[in-house]
Amino acid sequence: MNARDAADPLAPFRARFVQAPDVTAYLDGNSLGRPLASTGPRLADFVTSQWGYRLIRGWSEGWLEQGQAIGDELGRVALGAAPGQTTIGDSTTVLLYKLVRAAIELRPGRTELVIDRDNFPTDRYVLEGIAAERGLTVRWIEPGDVTVNRIPLGPDTAVVVLSHVAYRSGFLADVAGITAAVHEAGALAVWDLCHSAGVIPTLLDEWGVDLAVGCTYKYLNGGPGSPAFAYVRASLIGEFRQPIQGWLGSANPFEMGQGYEPAVGIQRVLSGTPPIVGMLAMQDMIALIDEAGLEAVRAKSIALTSYAIELADELLPDATLASPRDPLRRGAHLTLDHPRFEAIVPLLWERGVIPDFRRPTGIRLGLSPLSTSFEEVEIGVRTIAELLRN
Repeated sequence: MNARDAADPLAPFRARFVQAPDVTAYLDGNSLGRPLASTGPRLADFVTSQWGYRLIRGWSEGWLEQGQAIGDELGRVALGAAPGQTTIGDSTTVLLYKLVRAAIELRPGRTELVIDRDNFPTDRYVLEGIAAERGLTVRWIEPGDVTVNRIPLGPDTAVVVLSHVAYRSGFLADVAGITAAVHEAGALAVWDLCHSAGVIPTLLDEWGVDLAVGCTYKYLNGGPGSPAFAYVRASLIGEFRQPIQGWLGSANPFEMGQGYEPAVGIQRVLSGTPPIVGMLAMQDMIALIDEAGLEAVRAKSIALTSYAIELADELLPDATLASPRDPLRRGAHLTLDHPRFEAIVPLLWERGVIPDFRRPTGIRLGLSPLSTSFEEVEIGVRTIAELLRN
């Protein structure tokens, strides 16, 4: 055992995850988290005791409220959000579209949307599509770390869309400082929390965040395609205008009446029937994060990425670190660049070492603190070095 694992207070949590017998180092937890061992029985129980036995009666026995109940728990444990501001449903893409469209309506007469060119493709594509359909202009932040002084803000700025943690470099943005600057310009900020939810202590209420969205299959371990979450600040919910008007977001869904009247509260963010099965797995992980403590999760995250950088400095001298060295400016993953990385990634997978590749030349190491050991990090970096030598 790696000495760091022996001294790690969170090491016992790793045994609660399903382990793949052919994987020696899983370094892609920021793309898809490992399932918890408790998730299989939870899913099986739902199929039999709830779906199987209660059938359609389940909708009136808690299913309809499940998205908001889980949202409130996620808000308490990981987002720093008071109840009634977070809900689960739809994909990240759909929720991002809804939040940006609603934010535009809250800033009438303003014509500019702001986003960085290094943001995840979905975020950029959604903004470009909205700009085209609404006749707005996208103002681009050129590649590089997103700091307050690099954001083009002015009297025409309506909405700024940024990521808390950059998907490639792992740069950790100053949410509170940037949000304050956006507000000073009279605009609204929409934050993408996909690479921070569940691994970075987050204080949405305290930071004055307007709207936020994030996926649940990375550090929240909800499984492939598990539904995303949306946060809307309490003071904005009453003005939130739903751009995709569906039955579940209406005031009285089962009346099936004429004309759309939005629901009171965060339910108005929803549109269609909630993905109940897709919400099940994340409940186990939210509870596990609560048990471990998010501050402790963050401390191990820093230790894991720092160890990976230490090993890379020693064993991969020709690779370039594309992530911040300062751990306070870095999320839970990092990227190393080398011109031969694309060629060796399939070989790594064959050896049971699973990172992912980010073009043009990056291997990204996503180190999920509760399921990743220091030994895995060492095995991974040493295997990369061995394959480069050969």
